[in-house]
This record gives sequence, structure tokens and C-alpha cells, in this order.
Amino acid sequence: MLVERGLQVMNVEVVGDAYAIASNYLRKAGAIPDSFATDERLLEIIVQMFQRGEFNRIRLANKAIAKFEAETFIA
Repeated sequence: MLVERGLQVMNVEVVGDAYAIASNYLRKAGAIPDSFATDERLLEIIVQMFQRGEFNRIRLANKAIAKFEAETFIA
């Protein structure tokens, strides 16, 4: 499904799948709480990468996990 967001069109399915993969891993690793709530920081990382041109859901998830973990351990 394509959704307009401002002037850009976003493939919600790719972003959603990447988020599901990344959040599942991070929940199992204990980096985010095991809840039904969306982690806004993780979602924002994925959306930014998607907007920069990364459209592969696996690569999106892996890069988002790496960035999320790097930011978590720095902070």
C-alpha cells in the first residue's frame, strides 16, 4: 500500500515489515520492552532510511537494529 506523507509516497508494507523484523529482534534481545506499543525511535530510524532510498526490508531492519543499538549504548 502506498501512502502520501507530505509530498513523498511511502510503501507502508516495506516499512512495516522492516519494523516488525527489527522490533522482534530488539524485544528478544531485551533492548526494547515486550509490549504492543510502537517504539517511536525505531520507527523513525526506519522511516528516515527509507526516505534516503533504502527499500529492501531486510537491509532496512538490519541497519535500523545497528543504529538503534549504537544510539542506546552511547546514551
